[in-house]
Amino acid sequence: MPNPLQTRVTDLLGSRYPILQTGMGWVATPGLVAAACNAGAFGFLAAATLPPDEVAAEIRKIQRETDRPFGVNFLMDAPGADVIADAIIREGVRAAGYNRAPDANLIARLKENGVVCVPTCGAVKHAVKAEKLGADIIIVQGGEGGGHTGSVPTSLLTPAAADAVGVPVVAAGGFRDGRGLVAALAFGAEGIAMGTRFLMTRESPVPDATIQRYLDAAVTDVIVSTTLDGMPQRMITNELMTELEHSGPVRRLWMALRNALALRRETGATIPDLLRSALAMRRHEKLSNAQMILAANAPILARIAMSDGDPARGYLPSGTVAGLIEDRPTCQALVDRIIGEATETLKRLCP
Repeated sequence: MPNPLQTRVTDLLGSRYPILQTGMGWVATPGLVAAACNAGAFGFLAAATLPPDEVAAEIRKIQRETDRPFGVNFLMDAPGADVIADAIIREGVRAAGYNRAPDANLIARLKENGVVCVPTCGAVKHAVKAEKLGADIIIVQGGEGGGHTGSVPTSLLTPAAADAVGVPVVAAGGFRDGRGLVAALAFGAEGIAMGTRFLMTRESPVPDATIQRYLDAAVTDVIVSTTLDGMPQRMITNELMTELEHSGPVRRLWMALRNALALRRETGATIPDLLRSALAMRRHEKLSNAQMILAANAPILARIAMSDGDPARGYLPSGTVAGLIEDRPTCQALVDRIIGEATETLKRLCP
C-alpha cells in the first residue's frame, strides 16, 4: 500500500516529508531553513528582504549547515530578481518560490536549469495561470494564512485548486499539526506549507519579545486589515495598528515614503529600480497609486518586529493559527510530532 505521506511533492523536492517552511521575510534565515530541512521538511530562504548580491552567500550558509535540498523565495518584479535567479541556478538550489507578478522568461530560465518552480497563489484562477506559466508545484494559501491574504478559507480553496490544475498542490493557511496534514491530503493537496508555526520554533531568529506576542495572541487578536498598504493583510493587532487605524492619509503617506527610502538602503536598490518595481506591482496587482506607495510599509515595519525585536512599533504578520499555538519546539521536535500525529490519525481512520 502506498505511503500517503510520500507524494509528488516529496519526490520533486527531495524532502522526507510533505511539509514546507515558507519564505518569510526577516524570519526564513539560513539557520531556520537548515533546521527545517534537517528535520525532514523543505525550507525556503527569504530573499525578498536581502540585497540581491548577498543571496548567493546566504545560500552557501545553508549548504554548510545541511546536505538536504532547499529553496529560495523571491519577488520576480523586484529589483535584482535576475541576480537572485542567477544565484539559484549557479548554487544548485532545488526550488524557487515566488508569488506576485510571475515573470514567464525568468520561470522558463529556472526550469531550463532544473529548478523546481513553486509559486504561491490565493485564488483558483491564479493557480491555473501559474500552471500555464510552468509551475511544478503550487502553494495555495487560504484566508487563514498570514500576511497578504484572500477571503476564501483553506478548506474551500484547496480542493477547488486541486481539481483545477494537474500539478501537485500544497495547502497553506491554518496548519500546525498532524491532523491538519491529513486533512490537507483529504482535500486533494499533496503537502502543507507553514509559516507561523515555523516562526514559533527555537531556530527562528525572531527575538523573544516578539515571539511572546505570538504566544500570547488569541485567535481573535489575529485580524485582517488594509491599513498597512491598502491590501488585506492578516496580522496580530498591536499598538502600531491601533495608531495607523486612527491616522490620516498624510501621515500614512509620509510613513510610506520614509519606509521606501529605508527599503532602498536595505536592498541596495536604486530609486529607478524601486519605481519600476512599484509600477510593475501596480500593473499586476491592480493597485491604486496610494496603495503602490504604501506597499513599502510592510517590509520595513516587519523588520522592526522580526529583526529589531520591537513588537509594539513593528508589523506582526500572522496566520490565525497563532491563537492556538502555545509552545516553541525545535524544528526537529515539531516535524516529528506532526508526522507522528499524522500517522496515528491515518491508522485511526483506516485501521
